[in-house]
Order: sequence, then structure tokens, then C-alpha cells
Amino acid sequence: MALRAVAINPRWPGGIVAGLVLALTLGTLCAVGLRADFLAGLGVADWAAVRFTVLQALVSALVSCLLAIPVARALARRQFRGRSAIITLLGAPFLLPVIVAVLGLLSVFGRNGIVNNALSAVGLPEVSIYGFHGVVLAHVFFNMPLVTRFILQGWLAIPSERFRLAASLGAPVGRLLEWPMLRSVLPSAFLVVFLICLTSFAVALTLGGGPKATTVELAIYQALRFDFDLGRAALLALLQFGICAIAAIFAWSATQRDEGGAGLDRAVQRWDGGVKRDAIIIVLAALFLLLPLGMIVVRGVAGIPELTVDIWRAALRSILVAVSSAVLCTGFALALALRGGRLASVVGVLPLAASSLVVGTGLFLIVYPFVNPARLALPITMLVNAVLALPFVLRSIGPAVAKVEADFGRLGTSLGLSSRVWTWRIVLPRLRQPLGFGAGLAAALSMGDLGVIALFAGDAQETLPLAMYRLMGAYRMEAAAAAALLLVAVSFSLFWFFDRGGQIGAQDK
Repeated sequence: MALRAVAINPRWPGGIVAGLVLALTLGTLCAVGLRADFLAGLGVADWAAVRFTVLQALVSALVSCLLAIPVARALARRQFRGRSAIITLLGAPFLLPVIVAVLGLLSVFGRNGIVNNALSAVGLPEVSIYGFHGVVLAHVFFNMPLVTRFILQGWLAIPSERFRLAASLGAPVGRLLEWPMLRSVLPSAFLVVFLICLTSFAVALTLGGGPKATTVELAIYQALRFDFDLGRAALLALLQFGICAIAAIFAWSATQRDEGGAGLDRAVQRWDGGVKRDAIIIVLAALFLLLPLGMIVVRGVAGIPELTVDIWRAALRSILVAVSSAVLCTGFALALALRGGRLASVVGVLPLAASSLVVGTGLFLIVYPFVNPARLALPITMLVNAVLALPFVLRSIGPAVAKVEADFGRLGTSLGLSSRVWTWRIVLPRLRQPLGFGAGLAAALSMGDLGVIALFAGDAQETLPLAMYRLMGAYRMEAAAAAALLLVAVSFSLFWFFDRGGQIGAQDK
């Protein structure tokens, strides 16, 4: 009887990684549960934070999806110069550090921003970006492009033969082709955005606050950093994990497949819709994304002379954390992908149910009796960032590993290759591109993190996002803009460096 194609894959590294991920998610959850003050329960302010968290996530996901539909439809129907650049731009907010995007939105919608200056010029009252609507606006800025990419992929996957047939028969394209696609794509996209908004700490920290605009994660941060109420922080962390776990389960099970049949991969030609309307939608979407980014560049360049030595040191710490997290995360993802099986699949999505604040709270409770948590701020941040980026990197590496196994697994087994030779000579040379992309993604996400480091760090462990947040709190907006520009440049440079490195010499076999 022939051996399975994956029999020569090394399994013990994946088992070690699975144990580590389980310890950092479920293990920290147990630490949180043991310390939670169940007798005291949650107060009125805590339940208000729960309601605000769920409500803002629901509204943010709904608005993001509703705005993404016409943008994706316009991009799917029109071919024009610069279209590929706009589609690439839609991926930028996912890599953009949250604190940087918030500063860009403040430059446009803040008290001295473009919008309020224009309103004052015509005698209209100013608008405030702080509170519920500000949090929703920031989440839409981040997640509308992500949903647009999801829906655009669904639109482009509809075979051109179906559009030709609908046009020849005069059949309604929307009801017969587009609505079934949206029905299969939108539920999972909505739930993914909902989950992201549940765990968005930096947005609530900068644009929320106050009794009416506090999320659960912000309440955890306040309970630890200001009140030092470990029991209440643990109880809130337990509740946050439960909410995220429920959302993650729904998101995992919501994806449906379009079973309408395949086509011949011909270019899609559309005869429906108005060109002017699509053009207006595309221009407005591009302005919504480009204007905050442009303001960061303009204000950041002017504030570069205000960058102090401490800011450059914080940038070096962030680079160290980001590179270390990228290396760890890529290694973790590769080990799990090679191991395969149900355990690897479950462990690979488990971090989606955790947030940096929940994991950080658990680690804080574990290390606090033995050592000053500030001393472990950077190593803990490296590890937590690596684990939380794992689902995204594993999604990049997993399919490539499966393809190598399908193409060469039986041949490797028949030749009696050892696990070491199989991994180094067969698998890794064919994974350079997904490994490089995954490492770049992990580095960019870690570079902009403002979760765990906010719980643990003192002045000596300050990273660039934390330094930027403190500059904003001190109303040094020019210096904050310069730090934001530096943060964006380093984040995208790290992504490019790893992604480009994976492409050089890659074997496309």
C-alpha cells in the first residue's frame, strides 16, 4: 500500500508551534479566568462598553459592505488606465499602521482639518470626529477597501460566458448573476470586518474614550494601566474573548461557494451600467483613501526637523520587534502548514478569536508576580504579534505547501527522502514567494501594533507607534505627523523588502 504524499513532512515542529499557540491563546485565557473577579461582576460602565463595542462593530461592518458594493461593481465593469494602481491602493489600508491612518483622518476631519476649515469658510457648524461616528469612520476607512477586494474577486470570478448569455437573452444581470455572487461573498466579508472592528484598540484609544465611546479593549487597558484593577481587567478580557470567539466561529462557517459552473477564462465584457456613475464612484473612493494619506505626507515632511533622538530610538525598537515577529510568524506558519491536519487548521484560526489586549492581559497576570512586566515588553510584543498575524500568513503559505505535496509528495516518498532533505531541497525553494509575502505582511502588521506594547512598555521600551500616540496626546501634531511618515515609510519598506526577497530567484514550478 502506497504511503500518503505528506508522510515525509516533518510533524514535530508543527506540534511544538501548536502547543505554543494554544498556550498563548487558551493558556492566557485560563490565566485571565483564574484572576477574573466574578463576584464583583461588571458595572454599568462595563456593560455600556460591551454595547458600544458590538454596536460600533455592527455599524462599521454594515457601512463598509454597503459602500464597497458600488465601488467593486464599478471597478469590475470598467477598464481604464490606472485601474490596477487603484486596485493595489485598496490593499494599502490593511498594511497601514492604525495610528497613522487615524492621524490622517484627523488632518481631514479633525478640528483644524480640511472639512471643518471648509465648513467654517461657508459659515456652517463644525463636525467632531471624536466619539461613535469617528470610530465608525476610521473603521470604514480601513475595512471598506478590504471588502471591496473581496467582492471584486467575486465579480471577476463570474465567467464572461454568463454575461454574454444574459446580454443575448436580455436577462437581468443583477438578479441572475450579481446577487447570487454577493449572497455568497458578503456574509463572510461582513463577519470578518465585524471581528476586526471588535478588536480595534488603537482607533478607540485615539478617537473614542469617555463613558459613551469606550470599547471593551479600551476598558481593559484603563483597568490595567490607570486603575490597576486586575480582577476587573481579567473579567473584561474573558468577555472580550467570548465575543470574538463567537464572531470567529460565524466568520469561519459563513463562506459559501458559487456553484454556477466554470467558464473559459475569457475577458469579461459588460454592456450594462452608466460610465459616468461608475467614474464618479471610483473617483470618490480614491479620494477617500488618498486624501488622508496625502495629508500625512504633506504634514510629515514639514515636521521632520522636530524628530528627536528618542523617536529614532523608538523606530529602531519597532524595526527589531517587526523583523523578529516576521521571522517567528513565518516559521510558525511553515511548521503548521507542513504538519497539516485538523489540529493545524484549528490552531491556525484560533488567534482570530483572541486580541492583543486579551493575550497581553493574560501574560501580564502571569509574569507580574515574578518580574516587572516592562522588562519583558519587547520580547512579549514580538511573540504576541507573531501569533496574532499567524492566520494571515498561514493563508498565504498553506496552499503553496499543499501544491508541493500534491506535485512531488509521492515521488519524494518513493525515493525515501528524509524529512530534512524534503523540506530544504524540495519544499522551501518552491515557497520563496509566499514566504516572502507572508513575512512582509507580518512585519508590516507588527510595525504598526499599539496593543501589547501599550500595556507593558515604559519610556525605555517605547516603540514608534507608542511614541507617536504620546506626541498626539501632547498636541505636538507636527512631530506626530513626521513620526507617522517615518512609520509608514518603514512599514512599507519592510513589506517590500521581504516580498521582493521572496521573488528573487523563486522557482516557479
